[in-house]
Amino acid sequence: MPGLHWRRSVVDVEAVPKAEQTPLIETVGLTKQYRGQQSAVLALNELDLCIPSGQMYGLLGPDGAGKTTTLRILATVLDASSGQVRVGGCDTRRQAEAVRRMIGYMPQNFGLYPDLSVLENLDFFATVHGVRREKKHQQIERMLGFTRLGPFAQRRADHLSGGMKKKLALACAMLHEPKVLLLDEPSTGVDPVSRRELWLMLAQVVQDGVTVLVSTPYMDEAERCHQVGVLYGGRLLTAGAPTELQNALPFEIVEVKAKPRKLMRQVVSESSLVLQWRTIGDRLRLCVQDAPKAASALETTLLKVGAEIKVLRPGRRTMEDVFVHLVQQQRGQK
Repeated sequence: MPGLHWRRSVVDVEAVPKAEQTPLIETVGLTKQYRGQQSAVLALNELDLCIPSGQMYGLLGPDGAGKTTTLRILATVLDASSGQVRVGGCDTRRQAEAVRRMIGYMPQNFGLYPDLSVLENLDFFATVHGVRREKKHQQIERMLGFTRLGPFAQRRADHLSGGMKKKLALACAMLHEPKVLLLDEPSTGVDPVSRRELWLMLAQVVQDGVTVLVSTPYMDEAERCHQVGVLYGGRLLTAGAPTELQNALPFEIVEVKAKPRKLMRQVVSESSLVLQWRTIGDRLRLCVQDAPKAASALETTLLKVGAEIKVLRPGRRTMEDVFVHLVQQQRGQK
């Protein structure tokens, strides 16, 4: 990973205990293999998920990690190659119709009809989801209010902004009042303001009792979730509450910014107290065993060599630290 420098290996993240609740979503040994002309591709490898009711669960991982494949199997769009998959106690292969009635699925490229207005799209998807005629109007009005799309009800879908299209797609997925929402990177391609609004809406959905499983490549979004599963190369590397995963890391963080930058990097590289470091913008993010001790030693050395210190302080461990640590370990095992 560019900008990442390892001084020595560190121990594995400690296991994080999972909540002892009856899972609403459960996979055991979920494996998916795509067969190509030349060779087979293992998209999911023995994936075990256990997601209780009423939670926001994030699947965190880069492109190709297996996030979309997982959601498509849970949504009964794909069949698993092997393993068990249950949603609300129903097997996704043998009881697919029952599962579909329970879920709202929003793929990355949701199939809105661009020539139809916001209202016409909602009416169409309400019919597709089997919303009763006497309840359809009530649900559409509710979704227009919830997503704040009421003033744009007559606007054609292809004339909406990216953020508004995402809100409309979410509304369409929720018309039939699902117990579970499966959202595949819902905030990709939208502006920061719309992204924030979308996540506030999802928080409200969870407060209303809906279980939300959302895939994301964004570390800050993972920190908004109750539980996070880190996917990489089709394998679940770890799972738990964000704060638990961060606290389980076997190092602390120090942030440093000094001039000249070349001198700063040299001092950090030569310090025996720095386990690893990477560049974040105009500063360095250091992994150390003892943050106060490392910061004090670095301050002494930087001042001694004539560097001008702009920032030198302990930092908060983040989901990005968790992800980088786990992925680097995974690569080191190959």
